[in-house]
Amino acid sequence: MIKIAIAIGLFIVSYSPHAPIAKVVQEDAPAYAKWSRLAIKQTQSEYPKASIIDYLYMGSAANNGFTVATFRLWLREGQREYGVVVRVTYVTETEKLESVKFHEIVPPG
Repeated sequence: MIKIAIAIGLFIVSYSPHAPIAKVVQEDAPAYAKWSRLAIKQTQSEYPKASIIDYLYMGSAANNGFTVATFRLWLREGQREYGVVVRVTYVTETEKLESVKFHEIVPPG
């Protein structure tokens, strides 16, 4: 009886219509994931001596055929901590990169 239950369970699992996990993970990735990776990579290039210790997606805005995705990264370089706002501009329709701009945020104190 146990063997029959195991066989039925294996049959159901092997013929289940569920999507592969890799596909589900890709579908669940947010639309801005591509631009986050680019913002992080460009920040590492622009600030090679700093470590990125925090990250925040601040949103996107579309205007005149371009989209600007904005991210805030918090960096640590030695004893200094500071923020950098990264604005990634790309052509909305083609997703061709237009520019990456950085603006440092100096904490009060």
